[in-house]
Amino acid sequence: MSRIVAAAVAALTILSSAATGAQSYPTKPIRLMMPNAPGSANDTLGRIVAAHLGEALGQQIVIDNRAGAGGIVGMEIGKNGNPDGYTLVAASTAAMSIAPHLYKKLPYDPIKDYEYIGMFAVTPNLLLVNPQQPVKNLKEWLEWTRTRGNQLNMASAGVASQSHLTGVALIVAAGVQSTHVPYKGGGASVASVVSGESHWTITPAPAAMSIVASGRLRALGHSLPERTPLLKDLPSISEIVPGFKYSGWNGLLAPKGTPKPILRTVGAALQKVGNSPELRKQLAQQGAEVVLTEAEQFRKHVADEIRNVAAVVKAAGLKSE
Repeated sequence: MSRIVAAAVAALTILSSAATGAQSYPTKPIRLMMPNAPGSANDTLGRIVAAHLGEALGQQIVIDNRAGAGGIVGMEIGKNGNPDGYTLVAASTAAMSIAPHLYKKLPYDPIKDYEYIGMFAVTPNLLLVNPQQPVKNLKEWLEWTRTRGNQLNMASAGVASQSHLTGVALIVAAGVQSTHVPYKGGGASVASVVSGESHWTITPAPAAMSIVASGRLRALGHSLPERTPLLKDLPSISEIVPGFKYSGWNGLLAPKGTPKPILRTVGAALQKVGNSPELRKQLAQQGAEVVLTEAEQFRKHVADEIRNVAAVVKAAGLKSE
């Protein structure tokens, strides 16, 4: 009997300690695991959100960039982080929705190995060319790619990256051809179009908006289903390639086992900052639209997308390793 009482007391002590920790959370800086390189779309948006989220939580959020293998390296590190609320993970399309189709032994399960907090943005992809190229609109791009085909290089952030699969989806939907040239990251692929080394790319808007604004790239269209004030008068690619839509998303996760009170605290703070006019303005400047979801909505969205991406991966001729 005494042993049973002692065990019960110990269990209550642990629960009480966990509750007290959750109530006082956070008491120190929080690490945001960033599975992508500095300057990438996920990094750009993650830094903006982290600054606002840190203010709401009363602690600094430190970005920890761990790029590699299309985000897989950082996602695995995030999965293995201490589940105490002081490691969060900046998730995006490539590592969560695309990677499961490419790796038989993916070191994490996108659905089961994380605690979901919430999605915070949808990021359209921009169809981009160098201003020196002889195309000024979507119709001219379509004719250009039809007549020159594989003479044109399509840059991407790497094999199976979001920009690669978006490009393949566009090539298939438009009935055109181009030669795929993978680079090491979104920054490098966009830079190759700026320099004229590649002819075109279709990449997440946050990775290119400032360059478009500077005049070093020309944006021809975006991947949202219809025009949006977010991108002013830029047309939707679906206006000339009916039915085409292929956009990304960004959200927050935590290592499995992170206490639910802490998850609720971070989730509530994310909802609060996501509704602030200042954050919405900053994300809009990057070409991203604030879209807030609760944890389980976010999990369902990712599960649905994993199923939907299968057709594009097949069209790209990619096989799991």
